[in-house]
Amino acid sequence: MRRAFLIVTGVLLGVFALQFVFAAVGAFTRPGGDGAYALHSITGMAVIPALCLLTILCAVLARAPGRVVGLTVLPLGLVILQALIATLANAFTDASGASTTVSLIVGGLHAVNGIIVVHVVVGVMREARKLTAAVLEPA
Repeated sequence: MRRAFLIVTGVLLGVFALQFVFAAVGAFTRPGGDGAYALHSITGMAVIPALCLLTILCAVLARAPGRVVGLTVLPLGLVILQALIATLANAFTDASGASTTVSLIVGGLHAVNGIIVVHVVVGVMREARKLTAAVLEPA
């Protein structure tokens, strides 16, 4: 199960990398419409949360230490925060839906939080590797 924890964490990290690509696709799509960020939205609202839950389950089943399980839960919380930040950024647009200074600042926090969550997942990956290596080493 520890190997599964490592593999699922690697998949989660890979999907986060794709998420940045999908955000860039949305940003550079011309003309940009509601569908420009469809891949980014679907991945962020469905795929990543499901993978976060699967990663948590694998950590628990791998009997990871409580600190590691807690670290594994953190990305899910940060993903929920991502959705809240995006909603808040949209709430600060003007009546016509155009960006305001406040909406752009809050939207920038969405990107910063995305970077933070990737760093946390890298930490989870490091812990999953240690856990897997501990099983493979002779006693």
